[in-house]
Amino acid sequence: MCECIENKIKEEMKEILEQYKVDKENLIPILNDVQVKYGYIPKIAQLEISKYLDIPMAEIYGVITFYSRFTLEPKGEYNISVCLGTACFVKGSQSILDRLKDRLKIEEGKTTADGKFSIDTTRCVGACGIAPVFTVNNEVYGHATVKKLDEVLDELEKKD
Repeated sequence: MCECIENKIKEEMKEILEQYKVDKENLIPILNDVQVKYGYIPKIAQLEISKYLDIPMAEIYGVITFYSRFTLEPKGEYNISVCLGTACFVKGSQSILDRLKDRLKIEEGKTTADGKFSIDTTRCVGACGIAPVFTVNNEVYGHATVKKLDEVLDELEKKD
């Protein structure tokens, strides 16, 4: 990350941190604000939080990795998540995930080099009645098939 971007994040972090008292109890709300602002938790933001709250980076990392809400990697413009919960898995969601990884040439938790797509998995979307499902930026696609995934990806690739 270039120094100019780091400085910009540091300035933006000051604005976020000023909203909170120096109290370890504010870690999760601060992380939430950072996640909303950047779509992930940049390392420089973690350092600023560590200094402000006087807590070790390891503790911040532990909280970030414990909660699925938080991520250390930037997400793509289109974040695609495949449900691997029991109902979806039994109805074939693994083949949808395999196709997605093959087509985008990335693994889960990663983002394409152009920043357009990222892949995640989840254990339940709460849409078991229309299993299997995948989501694109939280829009649910039910009764999913590899063909349906390809159609959605084709449409997304046409955009822009």
